[in-house]
Amino acid sequence: MENKKFYITTPIYYPSDKLHIGHTYCTVATDALARYHRLRGEDVMFLTGTDEHGQKIEDKAAEAGVSPKEFVDRIVEGPQGVKDLWKLMNVSNDRFIRTTDDYHVASIQKIFRKMYEKGDIYKGTYKGKYCKPCESFWTESQLVDGKCPDCGREVQDAEEEAYFFRLSKYADRIRDLLENTDFLQPRSRVNEMVKNFIDPGLEDLCVSRTSFTWGIPVDFDPGHVVYVWVDALFNYTTALGLFNDQYHDYDHYWPADVHIVGKEIVRFHSIIWPAMLMSMEMPLPKHVFGHGWLLLDGGKMSKSKGNVVDPYILASMFGVDALRFFLMRTFPFGSDGNFSNELLIQTINTDLANDLGNLVSRTTAMAGKYFGGHLPEGCRSCAAPEPFDGELIGLASSLRGRYEEAMESFAPHKALDEVFKVIQRANKYIDECAPWVLAKDMDANGQRLAHVLYNLLETAQICGVLLSPFMPESCEKLFAQIGAAPDAQTWDSAARWGVLAETAAVTKGENLFPRIDMDKALAELEALEAAAKKAALPAVETEPQLTEKVDFDTFCKCDFRVVKVKACEAVKKSEKLLRFTLDDGTGTDRQILSGIHKFYEPEQLVGKTLAAIVNLPPRKMMGLESCGMLLSAVHTEHGEEKLNLIILDDAIPAGAKLC
Repeated sequence: MENKKFYITTPIYYPSDKLHIGHTYCTVATDALARYHRLRGEDVMFLTGTDEHGQKIEDKAAEAGVSPKEFVDRIVEGPQGVKDLWKLMNVSNDRFIRTTDDYHVASIQKIFRKMYEKGDIYKGTYKGKYCKPCESFWTESQLVDGKCPDCGREVQDAEEEAYFFRLSKYADRIRDLLENTDFLQPRSRVNEMVKNFIDPGLEDLCVSRTSFTWGIPVDFDPGHVVYVWVDALFNYTTALGLFNDQYHDYDHYWPADVHIVGKEIVRFHSIIWPAMLMSMEMPLPKHVFGHGWLLLDGGKMSKSKGNVVDPYILASMFGVDALRFFLMRTFPFGSDGNFSNELLIQTINTDLANDLGNLVSRTTAMAGKYFGGHLPEGCRSCAAPEPFDGELIGLASSLRGRYEEAMESFAPHKALDEVFKVIQRANKYIDECAPWVLAKDMDANGQRLAHVLYNLLETAQICGVLLSPFMPESCEKLFAQIGAAPDAQTWDSAARWGVLAETAAVTKGENLFPRIDMDKALAELEALEAAAKKAALPAVETEPQLTEKVDFDTFCKCDFRVVKVKACEAVKKSEKLLRFTLDDGTGTDRQILSGIHKFYEPEQLVGKTLAAIVNLPPRKMMGLESCGMLLSAVHTEHGEEKLNLIILDDAIPAGAKLC
């Protein structure tokens, strides 16, 4: 066949300091599609990378006490970083781009200038709402219950000088692209984009920032940095050599065949990205596919929400291929899917252990037991075939066409459905043919028995070829066990019955997918996750314990009481002090001043139940009397002092004595 070119990308990822299984979903799916096209003999370019600029990176680096570049270097290149995770998950990307790469920076500056000189970028002032986690600007009308429509988090007021991209100029062309072509898939995403963004009217897009510095400088106006969606989106072209000499295959691979993206960034890829390409007079990608989210406990996986599932733990427990398979087999690719460890184990046991593993294990064991691992010549045919021979052969021979149709429509879950229909039919075929009964009279039934086993081995070979994009290492083991030569591991071999050599060397190896004890695995998984969370806790320094002893009678003189915060306010002319009005159970309000404004805002503490020493002598602070002391815990983390008030259960009444 013609050596067709195929360019496929994932979005470049914000380098989170805690990667979860949701991060792997998009990239594993893209990897399976890239491997599928390579299997077909196509010239594939598979790109991924990291989006490393922006305010939230700058803020997180400051929190960690390092420069932004040090922060992203550690997360991208370090242990259990982005590259390490892709290596673990056997991701076969051909190229990896970082938006801090020098060649990308230079290209973006040229692209920004080109759109500016065309008049599609102009200077103005941005005033509106900003979501820092999503790095998105919103108007009041776009907010949902006053919060970011993408992530549901709080937004903040923002006003600054900025450059804007004339997105509104391209509204009609974008509408036509979405409504009258198959550019955006699945089709349900088109309705979302048109209804939510096109119909209300596209507004010009803020494309530079002046409130932070971690970004690509606008070279003709150094006070500005290029905003993330210009910087990030054009990676798909700069990584091929657009406006740089790092690579030289832009003309060869562009336009991309498909961008695989999560649904939360479909807007940027299906509206902003094509509009910018139109401005640059560049070809548009052929497709954008917006997949769903993996959900945990009904919500999107998110480090900030505390519902992270560690791919390293899952891979160590169940194997990388089993994890890859589960992600692609279980969840319809265009829809959200509810992740659970129970579902993962159930899928492994049902599909991989019971169906695929059982087929290979039983067949190779019988080939070894009855024929010494080498079937006789002539076993492809049978003098008296049974109807179920033809059923299995017909189903397996036609499998590649159904599989191909699903993969070409970006439905890997449907492709796997088709493969496992054949595997399940093969297991039923074993029961129909009862090889163990045939083996009781080898003189009469030897040729029939060999034919049955050949049909099973050939079915396993075809299924192994088509499963290889999803489980590459396991399929190599499968091919070794059934004796499949290299010419029986190709795309062409999956469409022709009888490719496997009749006398192939069959070996009963270890089970490809041993069955998992659900209860035992869940308990072990819980223990591993708890240990990982404990190990991930930041190193802290605490005050050394005092060696001087205090006698019990002296300790008993301290009156520790539960207090309720009725009001709290900052003390004027003081950066540290907060003034508390407290219910201490006596019926008379108590006033305590505490130097904790660095750690708490007053409104955070109203209504809280705290602990205090109430029999200290009153003392004046900033002209105000403080009658007692609130209890807190102090430690040092990454060289910075941290303080936490002792906050008690609200059910405890004010005035209760602590002992």
